[in-house]
Amino acid sequence: MLLGAVAQAAQITDVKWGVNKADVLRIVVDVTDTAGYAVDMEGDTLNLTVNADKGAQVPHSKAVKSSLADSLKIVDKGSYTVVRVPLKQRLLEKSYKAFVLKKDPATGRPFRVVLDVTPRQASYSGSGVATTVVSNRPVVSNRPTKNNSSIKKNTVIKTSTAADKKADKKKSSSKKKNDNKKNTAAAKTETTVNKPVNKSDTDKLAVIKGNGRFRTSGGLDGKIITLDAGHGGSDPGAIGSDGTKEKNITLPITKMLKEILEDKGAKVYMTRTTDVDVFGPNASDAEELQARVNVGEKYNSDMFVSLHINSSVNKNIGGFSTYYYPKTDNDLRLAKNIQNKLAANFGVDDLGVRQANFYVIKRISMPAVLVEMCFISNEKELTLMKGQWFQKKTARLIAEGIEKYFA
Repeated sequence: MLLGAVAQAAQITDVKWGVNKADVLRIVVDVTDTAGYAVDMEGDTLNLTVNADKGAQVPHSKAVKSSLADSLKIVDKGSYTVVRVPLKQRLLEKSYKAFVLKKDPATGRPFRVVLDVTPRQASYSGSGVATTVVSNRPVVSNRPTKNNSSIKKNTVIKTSTAADKKADKKKSSSKKKNDNKKNTAAAKTETTVNKPVNKSDTDKLAVIKGNGRFRTSGGLDGKIITLDAGHGGSDPGAIGSDGTKEKNITLPITKMLKEILEDKGAKVYMTRTTDVDVFGPNASDAEELQARVNVGEKYNSDMFVSLHINSSVNKNIGGFSTYYYPKTDNDLRLAKNIQNKLAANFGVDDLGVRQANFYVIKRISMPAVLVEMCFISNEKELTLMKGQWFQKKTARLIAEGIEKYFA
């Protein structure tokens, strides 16, 4: 069912590459208009996803002369395009970064998405990126953070980026609150991003550590699961065109999921059960995120699942995606089980399983995932997610994925 017109997607007009004296490989994607983007690793392939159509003049592949890669693959996915970089060497954790260059009418240069990749032997100050998103303003953080609009830092398709680290981390909490009131759906990242937290901040946190043991099989009965309803309290999350707030969608779905899992014998805890900040008022981003992690650790959970709603400046993009951080042998398996259930049972796009450095799934000791349950910026999906049918079905399918994981 069509629910009104959507904005025409941006189009990629060219994909270029170059190598500097330090052997850093730069990939530049020319786009006709502002577009969201994401970076992730898939095995030995580095993927740059841009939320724009592939122009007919853009080739499907390009030869590259670099110590990092011999070619680029440009894959048309319909509503978005993926530039795949098959790597000849394994990258270090902080060896690639993505950013944007605005359209420059004076020189005729278009909007550009840029990816810099540094070989192991080179010295470079960039920061690794798992997923990133942009608007026509500075890159803004998404996943999962408190005050998105005040953070002109990291960049799809909700992870620390180099752009994040250049941003001013010393804003007062009152300034953050004021900025947050101005937040719009466009201020949230497209697919899922996490605000970086300074080490000096984390050193001061009240950190709870569990026993480090978790169960991964034997059925749901008796398993301990912590569910995290994204955002809440002073942080609305992404906001739809009609004013719908992400925090008010994630909470009821999380409660439904809790009930289903408990009916199957699991012991379930929630980071929040009402519209509150988990840490409390005036918390820093690090404190709020760590407070969510602490709930899972406190109860020695077997699993941690964080639920979010995505948003993009591209109103056409939609679908489910599930994020993991590979700190155990089971994070990816959990993500696949949940994503497979969601992807096979809804008439929306499958954006797949993606790796990301989101605070809550990286800092927690047990297997964890962050699920992006469609796009609040997509009018059709916004209508869906407000309905009981969507919320109940999403909760049921996530529960089925969790049950399969423990089978």
